[in-house]
Amino acid sequence: MKAAVVTYPGSNCDRDLAVALTRAGFTVARVWHKDTALPPGTDVVGVPGGFSHGDYLRCGAIAARAAIAPAIAAHAGRGGFVLGICNGFQVLTEMGLLPGVLMRNAGLRFVCRTVALTVGTADSAFTGGYGPGAAIRLPVAHHDGNYVADAATLDRLEGEGRVAFRYAEPVNGSARGIAGVLSENRRVLGMMPHPERASESAHGGTDGARLFAHLAALAVTAHGA
Repeated sequence: MKAAVVTYPGSNCDRDLAVALTRAGFTVARVWHKDTALPPGTDVVGVPGGFSHGDYLRCGAIAARAAIAPAIAAHAGRGGFVLGICNGFQVLTEMGLLPGVLMRNAGLRFVCRTVALTVGTADSAFTGGYGPGAAIRLPVAHHDGNYVADAATLDRLEGEGRVAFRYAEPVNGSARGIAGVLSENRRVLGMMPHPERASESAHGGTDGARLFAHLAALAVTAHGA
């Protein structure tokens, strides 16, 4: 099982994500944003949190045009798994791999705390370790986490069961409380909360560990191990 974690100038959660994936059983390679290819045999691409390129222009907009972006898009196009967390979610929407956009928090303030979430669907490699409707808690740390999409897109996401996580409490004004969404093939996930910051007991909670563990288990099955 192989994972690749991309680092951009301003990323600050790339190491955390690499550690969480390693603990789940992945062999993790670190990829620089100026690289043009992913390591051979990559199963999962992780696009981490942080402030890529200083969040200039729009959050994630410059990273979405990085040299590595076509390789990430090609990986997703082949049915590979892609996980974008916080700034990574912003990057994936800017790349067009996920619908919608992340806007400034409704309260116009940076939000940094552990929040209550509800699992919207267990029908994905990322969320299958949770029961549908499960209540979990994960940290958030963002200034632009307000998920916005038109009504038709929101209806489609809900109708297709592609809302992966919802906030169970007011956090940032996201439409319909959406905290994470899946692509049409359910192999790309973007989420604002940080599962990698709740993946071992020293973090004060382990609800995030189940995401990585289930993803790793499916990767093992895919390889016939």
